Amino acid sequence: MIHSMTGYGRAVRTLNGREITVELRSVNNRFLDCTVKLPRAFSYAEDAVKQRVKASVARGKVDVYISVNATADENVRVSLNRPVLEGYLNALRTIATDYGVRDDISATALACFPEVFVVEKAEEDEERNTADLVSVAEEAIAAYNAMREREGEALAADVRAHAAVILSYVEKVEARSPVTVREYCARLEGKLREVLENKALDESRIVTEAAIFADKIAVDEETVRLRSHLSQLEALLCEGGAIGRKLDFLLQEMNREANTIGSKGNDLEQARNVVQIKAELEKIREQIQNIE
Repeated sequence: MIHSMTGYGRAVRTLNGREITVELRSVNNRFLDCTVKLPRAFSYAEDAVKQRVKASVARGKVDVYISVNATADENVRVSLNRPVLEGYLNALRTIATDYGVRDDISATALACFPEVFVVEKAEEDEERNTADLVSVAEEAIAAYNAMREREGEALAADVRAHAAVILSYVEKVEARSPVTVREYCARLEGKLREVLENKALDESRIVTEAAIFADKIAVDEETVRLRSHLSQLEALLCEGGAIGRKLDFLLQEMNREANTIGSKGNDLEQARNVVQIKAELEKIREQIQNIE
């Protein structure tokens, strides 16, 4: 299965009194670059989530966003910090006595002072919390990969369509090539005869020289290789997986063959065919930038 490097996935579940939301977004990138953003209190789970992403994604810049919200009363105990509270009380009474100000101390006022209360939470079970986060992350990754598969299928279909157009122009190049060679051979032979018309030269030598030069503009080898590359392209699309880099390399080879065909001879129709081939190759190149 072919995957696009762009995608989105989301999952929400409530586990152990917490609502966990995981979102994944990705764009193109040469390598895998995964960033996990989650509440600081759960930072210990970052690596576990990142490893799950790496197990499912080969390339792309992937951003993972995790939020955790409590849905049930957590085991929290609040108690008075008596030594601190008594210290504040004594200080306030001293102020009232020594400076003659009204003593209007209230519980509400005392509660505003720092460290009056001691808040104790039950010790977190990091292993359980990590398992919960990873579980929801796996659901989000599944949704994310499903979207990437759908986009990958569309990309593969588009690449195949352009490859079919390229093959049609390769066939035109192959059909035109013998004509081009004959015309070139005739022109070259005519020029040789014109230059050597007043000199004695073996007739077979003229024909041989013309054939040698004409052979240099034949494009049979290039079209055979182009057909081979198109077959490899289809094989890679059928193979699936992380084939983006392989496709990129293969496209470079196809461009090289097209350039070689264009550089041979001086035929307007062949030049037009090469331009069309290169235009289709460029369309494929734009699409494979999105393939993992």
